Amino acid sequence: MMTKERRVWYDITIALVVTLSLVGIYRYITGINHDHNVVSSPVTEMRKTASVEQYGFSNEDYFFEESSIANNQFLGDILYNSGISYPLIAELEQKAKEVYDVRRIRVGKKYSIVREDSCGTAVALVYEPDPLSYVVYDFRDSVSVRNIEREYITCVETASGKLQTSLWDALVGQGYDFALVDLMEDALASSVSFYHAKKGDEFKLIYERKYIDERPISLGKLLGAYYKNARGEHYAIYFESDQYSGFFDQEARPSKKSFLLSPVKYSRISSPFSYSRFHPIKKRKIPHLGTDYAALHGTPIRTVADGVVISASYTKANGKFVKIKHDKTYQTQYLHMSRFAKGIVPGATVQRGETIGYVGSTGLATGPHVCFRFWKNGRQVNHLRENFPPADPMPELYLPSFYDKRNEIMNFLSHITIDEPRATAKSVSINQPNT
Repeated sequence: MMTKERRVWYDITIALVVTLSLVGIYRYITGINHDHNVVSSPVTEMRKTASVEQYGFSNEDYFFEESSIANNQFLGDILYNSGISYPLIAELEQKAKEVYDVRRIRVGKKYSIVREDSCGTAVALVYEPDPLSYVVYDFRDSVSVRNIEREYITCVETASGKLQTSLWDALVGQGYDFALVDLMEDALASSVSFYHAKKGDEFKLIYERKYIDERPISLGKLLGAYYKNARGEHYAIYFESDQYSGFFDQEARPSKKSFLLSPVKYSRISSPFSYSRFHPIKKRKIPHLGTDYAALHGTPIRTVADGVVISASYTKANGKFVKIKHDKTYQTQYLHMSRFAKGIVPGATVQRGETIGYVGSTGLATGPHVCFRFWKNGRQVNHLRENFPPADPMPELYLPSFYDKRNEIMNFLSHITIDEPRATAKSVSINQPNT
């Protein structure tokens, strides 16, 4: 039987063994050895290995909280909720006016709160207005604002195709950016009506694309365009000099004639010009001396040529409409608008392609569309049958430079084959115009 003295020593021994065991387990878990050398934890090692700079801040030293501007959210509210005082916010707003005014911030755009620790006060806010730049609102040493342009490379790429169903399918179906349609229409708007695009039409494009870290960010300029339809072959060559900038045909005439062929982009003709059309509301045949373009409600309506607004009004039949005088020969009218664009009042001067209103269904209309009417010498005519005179070519002084560019682009276009599913070139020997 164990004496009282032995019992005490036994308890002490057991306690010592347990204590040493716990110390050993602790050292094993924390990585501390007898020489007191510290072994880096996995988290610390990962941060050091992945150390990079973001917006000019090292992610070893700063934490980033990413979000997007919400509806009815202001920069001042975001900063105040991140620990910035109202006096500093007021100072920032004053300094920002000279660099990037905080009133330019828009809903849906990305921003990042930068902190020195995950729960600390913000030391900066970074706002991204577009993929090619960002704005740093910095509070570290003193309040400062910097607008930073990201470094990017510009590559020249090509696109081609033959229409089977629609221009949308020909481009998007092959993985191209549909914004190319916008570029192509701007270049060929006065010679090609994309609302009459048909199966068998062919196109070829040479364009720029901008890359950051090998990721495509945005489209650049369209350098050359070719479109073939039942009316023939159409070219647009981008040319830039100290006096000229824009698209020209093979003869150095501006591609953009005085009149656009349509007042709305990305639409279809729902009812053509006719001297005897069955009216869907009046239920009888009457002349339809205009061309209806069906489009989504709110789609911008553009004036087809330079001119002066002579009427911006409302009638029971026409709904909200705008009428424009272009010169002593031509006038145009745009019916059934949902609303007028800002500044569109009688006497206002407008430029070709400028938004004058938005598609609606006011007046006698069964759905959203714009009824486009065209007067020539006081008589309504079908604008699609008008042959507008081409613009004058550029002066002879610039022709040699233009012809060099034209030959280069047209040679490049001739080597793009239509039957390829996708033709892309990121490194092309072509002299691009200076920017």
